[in-house]
Amino acid sequence: MTVDSPAQTAQTAQTAQTAQTAQTARASDADALEKLFGDAGDPANPVGAAEVVSADERGTMLAAGEELLHGFGLNAHFVPESLGGRFGSLRDLITVMRAVYRRDPALGLGYGAGTFMAAVNVWAAGDGQQRAELARRLLAGERAACAYHELAHGNDFSRAELTALPGPDGRLMINGRKEVVANLRRAETILLFARTDLAPGSRSHSQLLVDAAGPAPGSIRHLERYETTGMRGVPLGGIEFTDCAVPADRVVGSPGQGVETALRSFQLSRIALPGMTVGLLDTALRTALRGARGRRLYSGTVTDLPLSRSILADAFADLLLADTFLTVAARACHTATAQAGVYASAVKSFVPKVLMGAVYRLSELLGSQFYLRGGEQPLFQKLLRDVQPSAFGHASRVSCQSALLSQLPLTARRTWLRPTAAALPVETFRPGQPLPALPFDRLAVTAGGRDPLARSLVEGAGAATTGEDGAITAAARMWCGELSGLATEAAALGHDSLGPAAPPAAFGLTDRWAAVLAASAVLGTWWHRPAGSTGFDADPARVRALLHRIGAHRGLHRDPLPPALAEPLFAELVRRSDAGLTFDNDCLPSGA
Repeated sequence: MTVDSPAQTAQTAQTAQTAQTAQTARASDADALEKLFGDAGDPANPVGAAEVVSADERGTMLAAGEELLHGFGLNAHFVPESLGGRFGSLRDLITVMRAVYRRDPALGLGYGAGTFMAAVNVWAAGDGQQRAELARRLLAGERAACAYHELAHGNDFSRAELTALPGPDGRLMINGRKEVVANLRRAETILLFARTDLAPGSRSHSQLLVDAAGPAPGSIRHLERYETTGMRGVPLGGIEFTDCAVPADRVVGSPGQGVETALRSFQLSRIALPGMTVGLLDTALRTALRGARGRRLYSGTVTDLPLSRSILADAFADLLLADTFLTVAARACHTATAQAGVYASAVKSFVPKVLMGAVYRLSELLGSQFYLRGGEQPLFQKLLRDVQPSAFGHASRVSCQSALLSQLPLTARRTWLRPTAAALPVETFRPGQPLPALPFDRLAVTAGGRDPLARSLVEGAGAATTGEDGAITAAARMWCGELSGLATEAAALGHDSLGPAAPPAAFGLTDRWAAVLAASAVLGTWWHRPAGSTGFDADPARVRALLHRIGAHRGLHRDPLPPALAEPLFAELVRRSDAGLTFDNDCLPSGA
């Protein structure tokens, strides 16, 4: 197919220039942060790899890293531009936070991501005063903690038992406890999920914006810190409230909307956190590549072996695949906001599994060297531990599958089986091109049966020609066939197959949906690439490699990348490593 329609040809040069300008602006903050971090390999660097490992072994946050991020003003990237911050687009935020995760994932989660998860609830549902208050606090460098979790109920926060009920003086009296929450003891503001009505039903919970210094002495007791295997430096604590009085106006949004607000805000955090974690795989891959190139084996280096290059190429392809999928999902939050919930759940169920698998496979590449405590191995061991919480932290894979499952039948009827359904706007697939501001108020609990990303696949495959690249066109039509089969099976689901007690086969349909969406993102980005694209991004082998990896993750085959796809990827990986560039689609300078 042609890259642009005839009507767009005259605008191509201007569009490309606009996209390049936006890309430059987007990269500037991440580049400035990378320069502050400096060379990770410098043993004298207070935020270098040696200090990151040392802090992890002590089970503490990297203090010099927190000071650096405070001076950089990282919190401004969690505050919308309309409130005086630098949060313009979700993908831009991911770009900046990924620089932190490349250096130390625990620093990224402990300093920044927890605050972001709390803040988006206020941006989505808070009143003007609450939004202004939280913006002021964050811009002053304060932290926020997002307190949903209770050990007795896990991710089923709708059963939360902590109460905030009206007291005799009209204030809310908080009683109960929250557990395993990042930064509770250090946060100046707590976003608290509480039961505000004892009646059963979905309108019995609310969110409260609590000033940690406001309650009376003795009404709050901090619990002992919880020890973890991964993310050792992140302070995961608990808190217990006893007749803790807070003003009634601390409720975020209307009383009883806590579940709805959480589900809406999750649409941003379920994309952002996996997007940040791509930085972890970047450093793991860089570390493994350095180790493999420096290790002598069979009269050569480890990377002289075809199997080693294949493992590295697979991991690189997985990184690019994850980034492409979540980038389209993040941009769709701006261009198809009401459908963001589907893409957020699909990303959160698909991407962490891909990232974890890639890091584990790289540990196999290191072989017996992985268990040593010298050289770069301690850093890789830390990253292997740190990637594990990405699969269940904040929201488990099963909870995301459940969110998709409940929407499957309606989506099959309303979108996949209707040729008149709308596709995503083209700019969704063009990273760097300007986007409209993120309309937080348009985030919806369900997508209403609409899936414009899948429709983009169908329309693109219908317009594609084998003359451009026969293998890509054939793959696109194969994924359209997968969507058609999925639609038939989804439309036949009964009501008893849509809830938590659904059979495993029903949950398996959500894996197929996520894979179709990942393929749609990869193909859409390829079909709508700017005219005149050259180099690695314009190589059809790159697209074929990503589609091959989706097939492997979907279980359609178990084959590694064939040499014709693996070797170009390995060559690009080495080129970027030698040039000090990131391995994601941004391809920015990196000191990690």
